[in-house]
Amino acid sequence: MFARYRSVSLIWRIVIGLVVGAALGVLLPSQTWIGLFGDLFIGALKGIAPVLVFFLIATAISKYERGADNHFGSVIVLYLGATFLSAVVAVVASFLFKVRLVFPTAVKTASGAPKDLATVIQDLLVNAVANPVQAVVDGNYLAILFWSLLIGFALRAASPRTKSTLSDLTDAIQAVAQLIIEFAPVGIVGLLFTTISQTGFGGIVKYGQLVGLLVGTMAFVYLVVYPAMVWAMTGQNPFPLTLWTLRVSGIPAFFTRSGAVNIPINLQAAADLGLNEKSYAVSIPLGGSANSGGAAITISIMTLAACYTLGIEVSFPLAVLLCLMSALASTGVSGIAGGSLLIIPMAASLFGIKNGVAMQVVGIGFIIGVIQDSVETAVNSASDLLFTAAAEYHDLRKAGQPVDIRAAVARAKAKE
Repeated sequence: MFARYRSVSLIWRIVIGLVVGAALGVLLPSQTWIGLFGDLFIGALKGIAPVLVFFLIATAISKYERGADNHFGSVIVLYLGATFLSAVVAVVASFLFKVRLVFPTAVKTASGAPKDLATVIQDLLVNAVANPVQAVVDGNYLAILFWSLLIGFALRAASPRTKSTLSDLTDAIQAVAQLIIEFAPVGIVGLLFTTISQTGFGGIVKYGQLVGLLVGTMAFVYLVVYPAMVWAMTGQNPFPLTLWTLRVSGIPAFFTRSGAVNIPINLQAAADLGLNEKSYAVSIPLGGSANSGGAAITISIMTLAACYTLGIEVSFPLAVLLCLMSALASTGVSGIAGGSLLIIPMAASLFGIKNGVAMQVVGIGFIIGVIQDSVETAVNSASDLLFTAAAEYHDLRKAGQPVDIRAAVARAKAKE
């Protein structure tokens, strides 16, 4: 039965969950036991997310070998720069269009929110050095981030067998997280039932506003910010390459919702462009974790939406700190569907938002994930290809070997 259940696309299962949850909320509002499915789903996420984040970041850091010279300076600058700029644009968009949420379960409006940057930094430093085991138990994501970075750097000097064991353990934890996400449609039934039975369709309207802000920001970033970066690197019209990568990579990624699944597509597209195989064979897979602009947008916007809902005032310095944390955290996002949502509690903890409340935000993320996660994956995967090409063209340009981007795209189209 489970195999038959999984044979249906996760997107369609979530759509069915949305329909069933909405119908039950309207037809059977007194059957509160239905909301238990949402509580169980959120509880499972709350349990696995801290462990997943810890091992993802530690494993990613441990894989960078000392003294390795991979000649990927340009592509790394593009990956990290794009992720940070995406977070900045998301914060600006959130300031301009403040969206408030309707939580499935009632929460108290925050009264002890940090008032100044000095207080925030003091709390950050204290929380960051908390006991790492207790941090995982309590969902203290600041301490999880701190200790996973330190342990990851220390493991860079470990033996290959130790790194392989750590990687296998991380893969196993990701498999558990993936199994939980397989039951997201069932959890969505409970979450949506609770929302509609308690608040009516007013909460759903708020979700629509959130989706509009997320998708609009991602579209602006890919069609305006990223082309500007490509132009700065190559000095040529970036739109032939930008639109082509969006078509050949973004569209498949939108429907698969998996950056890992889209890697072979990107590798073939890079070959069609005539790029250096020794470079793109590494930079494309690397982009699956190091280049996560769409994830940074999701983390930033949903965290600030939670702040506005709880009455937390966000200062500009605190917003900049959120951009840095979102950019850093999103580089450790796994390739599983909805992976960026599990990073939200880390960013939310920056504003004193409790883990239980943050997990309700994650639950809302899964409700809107049919659109949000699809667009996010398209942005992340297509930009891997875009920046891999831009980085190589930039290096060729510096070496006195200019490349005609329009002609390269035309040749790639002819090979399709």
